[in-house]
Amino acid sequence: MTTLPVRRPAVDRLRAEIERNARRARNGIKLAAGVDRPGVGLTPKDVIWRHGRTELWRYRNDDVRYRPPLLIVFSLVTRSYVLDLTPGNSFVERLRAAGFDVYLLDWGTPDERDAANRLEDYVDDAIPAAIKHVRRRSGAAEVNLLGYCFGGVLALLHAAHNPSSPLRSLTVMATPVDFAELGALGAAFKATNLDVESGLGDDGNVSPEVMLQAFRSLTPMGELTQLVSLLERLWNDEYVAGHRAMTGWATDHIPFPGATARQTVQMLLRDNGLMTGQVVLGGDPVRVSDITVPFLSVLGTRDHIIPPAAAAPALDLVGSADKRELRLEGGHVGLVVGRTASKTTVPTIIEFLRERSEPSMSLNRSR
Repeated sequence: MTTLPVRRPAVDRLRAEIERNARRARNGIKLAAGVDRPGVGLTPKDVIWRHGRTELWRYRNDDVRYRPPLLIVFSLVTRSYVLDLTPGNSFVERLRAAGFDVYLLDWGTPDERDAANRLEDYVDDAIPAAIKHVRRRSGAAEVNLLGYCFGGVLALLHAAHNPSSPLRSLTVMATPVDFAELGALGAAFKATNLDVESGLGDDGNVSPEVMLQAFRSLTPMGELTQLVSLLERLWNDEYVAGHRAMTGWATDHIPFPGATARQTVQMLLRDNGLMTGQVVLGGDPVRVSDITVPFLSVLGTRDHIIPPAAAAPALDLVGSADKRELRLEGGHVGLVVGRTASKTTVPTIIEFLRERSEPSMSLNRSR
């Protein structure tokens, strides 16, 4: 009797499938038990200024090669660690490795003490104070300012209302300016029968649960689609870790200060104030056309939260002579996390900043 040899490729495929099944079982148990969650926001940093719940962070860097420093302004409704998600998948990490002195303004978790905070408190007080501390810490005369999502709105309003602010450049990412084009999210808030007060919690702020449900309503099938993708790739340790980090962030909302929410709904959503010039801060009309510093707008063509039509008008609104727009085939978070961010977004921002920077005279210095 002749024994036929077992083909090597068949054995290898069988062995690979057995290994995949083992990883599927292991990762499934971890997910069900909620253990071994990936660490987020791990890039080393120091708090250099505090005011209430707000903190200004400087990411440690022994190889600063460019000046002026970069100050990132984050959104008011989600956690900032999405910009420093996990090692190897971190927007901040890439900027730091490129030789920039990176700072981030984090708003913390608002509570009842923040319910009366208005846009002016962020645009005309907190951001200028952060710029002052960054300049003092770095010894630089100016800063490059970058705002993400609603942080971009705050950065735009700051630059427009404070024309003498010491900015070398302004970059906004996934930032709405035409709130009439926000689609379902904007329509919900603009509805005449919706009173902002109905979404306020006992602390006077819009509760995280309300914000979470608002974002979930934009993609009703989103969680199901993500679950299907997860089940298909449950064997892939890297994919599972990334999925856990992202889904953890996506459900980790924070309260939205009540007074700011009222201004946002009235001036930005109902009046579409950035487009119509009806934004008033501290009694002054604020016009984006007053911005004249070098300007970069980054938007995602598949962004379901801030659609391209809502973000694109920024380029025409600002008065800068030096301005450009970067459109990427990506979603809202894909601009800062994942393959698109790694291959296109971050390199383009790095190039933009380098062209408007000079070599640092204080190389290899960590403060």
